[in-house]
Amino acid sequence: MDIRRPGFRPSVKGPAEWFTGTVRVDAPFAGSGALACATVTFEPGARTAWHTHPLGQTLLITAGSGWVQREGSPVEEVYPGDIVWFEPDEKHWHGASPECAMTHIAITETKDGRSSDWMEHVSDEQYHR
Repeated sequence: MDIRRPGFRPSVKGPAEWFTGTVRVDAPFAGSGALACATVTFEPGARTAWHTHPLGQTLLITAGSGWVQREGSPVEEVYPGDIVWFEPDEKHWHGASPECAMTHIAITETKDGRSSDWMEHVSDEQYHR
């Protein structure tokens, strides 16, 4: 058994290549290398860039209010308790609403050494539709 306390790994700032705005990532474990889990907190207006996951992604919304969107579909609002599933290779983004921070737990699996493929940033025009 291994018990890891909060702060086991320090929080990190979400990299500007993958995020717009202020984002904090807490990744307490990476599993056996095949599974990754992170708690991600987005300040109001912060969001990911467009991206995909080779084996899909599950988001567990834990605090605040946020927005999620898959390519070609409208923006959807999400709230604590919501669970979002993105299909494998489904282009999408997620983040906070303009007025409220949002926190989610992101769960992904690794395929051929990668769990995400990052693309272009979500423009302000795309975000505010």
